[in-house]
Amino acid sequence: MSPLTLPRQHARTARFRLGVPRDFTIAPDGSRVVFLRSSAGDDQVNRLWALTVATGEERLLVDPGRPSGEALSEAERAHRERTRERAAGIVAYATDAAVTKAAYALNGEIHTVDLLTGEVTALGVTGSAPRPDPTGRHVAHVSDGALHVDGRALLTPDGPEVTWGLPEHVAAESMARHRGYWWAPDGTRLLAARVDNAGVTKWHLSEPADPARPPRTVAYPAAGTDNADVTLWLTTLDGERTEVVWDRAAFEYVAAVSWTAQGLLVLVQSRDQRTTRVLEADPETGGTTLLREETDAAWLELVPGTPARTAAGELVRTVDRDDTRRLALGDDLVTPPGLQVLGVLAVDGDTVLMQCCDEPTERHLYTYSRAAGLVRVTAEPGVHTGTRAGGVTLVVSRTLEEHGVRVTVAGGPAATRIASNGAVPVLRPTVEMVALGKRELRGAIMFPSGHVPGSRKLPVLLSPYGGPGGALVLRGLDDFAVGQWFADQGFAVLVVDGRGTPGRGPAWERAVHLDKLSAALEDQIDALHAAGARFPDLDLGRVAIRGWSYGGYLSAAAVLRHPEVFHVAVAGAPVTDARLYDTHWQERFLGHPDTHPEAYDRSSIVADAPNLRRPLLLVHGLADDNVFAAHTLRLSGALLAAGRPHTVLPLSGVSHMTAQEDVAENLLLLELDFVRRNLP
Repeated sequence: MSPLTLPRQHARTARFRLGVPRDFTIAPDGSRVVFLRSSAGDDQVNRLWALTVATGEERLLVDPGRPSGEALSEAERAHRERTRERAAGIVAYATDAAVTKAAYALNGEIHTVDLLTGEVTALGVTGSAPRPDPTGRHVAHVSDGALHVDGRALLTPDGPEVTWGLPEHVAAESMARHRGYWWAPDGTRLLAARVDNAGVTKWHLSEPADPARPPRTVAYPAAGTDNADVTLWLTTLDGERTEVVWDRAAFEYVAAVSWTAQGLLVLVQSRDQRTTRVLEADPETGGTTLLREETDAAWLELVPGTPARTAAGELVRTVDRDDTRRLALGDDLVTPPGLQVLGVLAVDGDTVLMQCCDEPTERHLYTYSRAAGLVRVTAEPGVHTGTRAGGVTLVVSRTLEEHGVRVTVAGGPAATRIASNGAVPVLRPTVEMVALGKRELRGAIMFPSGHVPGSRKLPVLLSPYGGPGGALVLRGLDDFAVGQWFADQGFAVLVVDGRGTPGRGPAWERAVHLDKLSAALEDQIDALHAAGARFPDLDLGRVAIRGWSYGGYLSAAAVLRHPEVFHVAVAGAPVTDARLYDTHWQERFLGHPDTHPEAYDRSSIVADAPNLRRPLLLVHGLADDNVFAAHTLRLSGALLAAGRPHTVLPLSGVSHMTAQEDVAENLLLLELDFVRRNLP
């Protein structure tokens, strides 16, 4: 048997995510934790587990066995693509308020499990997104666009392109709102989203490798076009409906919903994303009351977990002040300038658990309550996330000092651990974290294992994401496994987070307003030159760049606009034409294309095609319904028209997340081969 290589292991373990415990739910009394985990780092099948906090005992609740093949509905397939889900078995579950009952879908069939006894009940219905009501008496799910309760259709589509209880594309892809219905605390009614895609432009995904297969039609609201018509309706279990009323003409986006015993909150956002409103909805009448309004000249970031309420009824939200995203409790700003709040993870009574950073390469947990004030929960340099309930805090930690994740549950007399079955990479990254240039750009650099400084000059490989919503330079060891593998092939690998990436404050994020390329490219170049000055072994006459999605876009732009710096590029799933990406994401940064056409021209690279004089490999999945293959094909067409040689690698049947193991493995090998053959 051939030895296990890093590319093969990276693909087989879904980037080292399989076998790692995830999706934690803590019982309100803090006694138990429910979670998902597969049996090994190469096992895709998630099982449902429970931990007894006092003893540390783990108990298997549901083992779905080895599915021969999952029959996914279109709604479930879309959900997995939006959440980048690569596991099988139980990939999501929901519980009642007491965490005594859970519902989940397995092969499209809805089940419940008693979390105390482990008794599983098949409900005899099919669908997706099952969710018990908080009292545990009822179970809702979605099937064929209809919202069902206890197997009975409660809200059915009243038009050919109408769905109930599901998020629209931009909500799931660009707002991180993956839900479309919410139970009332007493289980007597629901709030459901009605989505009408009739006005949304229809795009079509065909499979050229199978010309007999009909194309799949996708409602895709490209920048400047009409969004889905989204309304919210309160419904009783008898089907009596009441519409939630607000100024939908001015605020067409439903960004978040929070329904607890302290009230029903709805966060709505204007089309230009410069204004948000926190509304409180009356569950009886559907009328809404304005609680807070925020505005910004560029855009307002949506912060996970907000808005919310404490048990005392105080509003939990974030406010951008002093170039800091700060936590606001009621009328008070309760976190200091310089501490960036990245998300609210839980509200446990009157205690708020949040993820924050004051150093961009780290993520830490903090709590705030009126009684205890601001308390830092984590101290070890690393990336920490988690949740909290019943006075128990669960912390998930990654560091540069150890492989994998460490899950700690604390709140009783002693902390306990939840075991991780994740795979250990076959190589250990040696990463040096650096701050580069006048902007102290955070970077990570890797050299070949055993490299002796001064022994030889090394070609440089930049491997960025480098854009909004994603930071790569974080203190998690296994995140750099692929970078170290490339380094071991004879490169100095440099990863840099420039302006636009999260974790350095609102002004840093908004530096890409109306121009998504100039600052991002400038930062990669500045970081490269600063690294070259600090590390003499870097050969800046041989520089390659590779990336996926925004990183692919940045890579293609690098050789098109700065061939004097970058000598070869691999661009995976690049956004080459800004007008071909969705409304909510693209208009956030570039405005409406009718209002700011120059911003879209500046941020697109198809017109740069005649400038190409460096080797460029374009890679794109033909089943990608996020960044459509049209992006690569349009750039390729422009390059051909300009007589510029280039290489295109189409991936048949592959979506934006390249889930197929053979594709993920061999893609790394092909990238390496292309760079080696074409670097001077």
